[in-house]
Amino acid sequence: MNLIHEFFQRLYHFHDLIRWGGYTALILIVFCETGLFAGFFLPGDSLLVTAGLIAAIDGTLSIGVLLVSLCAAAIVGDTVGYWVGHYFGVKLKNKPDSLFFRREHFEKAEAFYAKHGPKTIVLARFVPIIRTFAPTVAGAALMNYGKFIVYNVVGGIGWVTSMLFIGYFLARTIPDVEKKIHWIILAVIFISFLPILKEWWQARRNRGSA
Repeated sequence: MNLIHEFFQRLYHFHDLIRWGGYTALILIVFCETGLFAGFFLPGDSLLVTAGLIAAIDGTLSIGVLLVSLCAAAIVGDTVGYWVGHYFGVKLKNKPDSLFFRREHFEKAEAFYAKHGPKTIVLARFVPIIRTFAPTVAGAALMNYGKFIVYNVVGGIGWVTSMLFIGYFLARTIPDVEKKIHWIILAVIFISFLPILKEWWQARRNRGSA
């Protein structure tokens, strides 16, 4: 219990968290944020950027080890999320209509992932909260697993690599960047939420036009 309490105390103090938990904390957070519903509140983008900064500044972390271990954690996390959703999706497929369930909605989700699934799986990686739920919804919609795993790997590697190297190259090119880390993290969080804001604005405009 003390370990869990200490973890949550450090959760949004990224420097402290990384120095305290090292690779283990980073791997668990990336896995849980992408693979478990309960992980939606965990930091993702900003934590990876901070890990890249630390790897460049003092060598406490190896950028090579970070790349391999965190890409693997992201891919395995999405895979777990997919199979959790698939388990319930198979059950829902034969479920009759009820007060809380409409087959029509389930079939629309299936059709959406059949058409847009690959793009969704890749782009969802870069959107907080959405990346937690996208693989589970894909599984529940019975998206073809062969197609899912390809884009899971592409999205996982692309997300982890881009976030780590943003931090790594900022540290290598900007003097005393660690003193500006709070601004960098705020910028990353803001940029991460831009796709959600864009979709919300477009949906609002479409409703206004209708």
